[in-house]
Amino acid sequence: MSIQLPPRGRGTATNPHNRFAPNRSVAEDDGWYQEAPLTQGTTVTLETAKSIIARNSSPDIPFDRSINPYRGCEHGCIYCYARPSHAYWDMSPGLDFETKLIAKTNAAALLEQQLSKPGYSVAPITLGANTDPYQPIERDYKLTRATLEVLLRYRHPVTIITKGSLILRDLDLLAELAKLNLVSVFISLTSLDDELKRILEPRAAAPKARLRAIRVLRDAGVPVGVLLAPMIPMINDMELEKLMTEAKAAGALSASYVMLRLPLEVAPLFEEWLQAHYPQRAEHVMSLVRQSRGGQVYDSRFGSRMRGEGVFAELLAQRYSIAVKKLGLNHRESFKLDCEAFCPPGGQMSLL
Repeated sequence: MSIQLPPRGRGTATNPHNRFAPNRSVAEDDGWYQEAPLTQGTTVTLETAKSIIARNSSPDIPFDRSINPYRGCEHGCIYCYARPSHAYWDMSPGLDFETKLIAKTNAAALLEQQLSKPGYSVAPITLGANTDPYQPIERDYKLTRATLEVLLRYRHPVTIITKGSLILRDLDLLAELAKLNLVSVFISLTSLDDELKRILEPRAAAPKARLRAIRVLRDAGVPVGVLLAPMIPMINDMELEKLMTEAKAAGALSASYVMLRLPLEVAPLFEEWLQAHYPQRAEHVMSLVRQSRGGQVYDSRFGSRMRGEGVFAELLAQRYSIAVKKLGLNHRESFKLDCEAFCPPGGQMSLL
């Protein structure tokens, strides 16, 4: 079987079928057909969103609301569980997800409208629950920064999840939010191996850049945790303790991990990636994935989807538990944000 390697800087070379499309197109060579390579460039479509705060009631997610200024993500992480969401926009979860992006240009204005509504109930908003708020196009569009400016003005708590070093551009806002106990940051750290990072998360920040981001944010008084996500059997799971050690040395206050998740189109994309980069290891990796998912490539059940089950998953959990205690990466109290300071501009702040 011939495996097409991704273009440099991209996670995949293919565009699997959009599961919502009624028809499937197949290219046939009739002697005249000349195959055109898939685009490698990034295009951005501007969207006027109708709503900006997404709600969830998932019992294994520690927040009930989030904001994603962008659809799709240029980081191109092959394992990204958000890839299937691109099918809702009549695009492929494959190369389209990392090259055909959508920017919600009215994100900040819409957020301000929603926060100003009478009866709005405050709880921390998570930035980056689906796609990274500090992916490369944020340099030009600055939608994440504009969103943070609104949250600071309203004294609204926010949690940020990112693997982008661009977060340091907004250190001024983050430091101000931190002084008011209104922000916490979680840096996603998957590997310390630059080559593995290059093929696994092509356009995300380098490992050293992420560790530097932890260090600089902590020096500015921002509470920072590290997310070891995902842990992939026989690919990066052997780095678990070293990742935690380096994160602790950089100043991280907590650590958590997530087992590899392969929903819908992510599974065939990931298996294709394995065959392209680790053909001799691919079968063993997928065997361990299935052992950890009840014999399937994915288990969507709450409670088990994040950590898995079985011998491999239990061993990983034990290693994590030992390392957390040894390194003291369990300062959860540092991430409790102030929900009492919320006050729309011009509103009356509490006297108590």
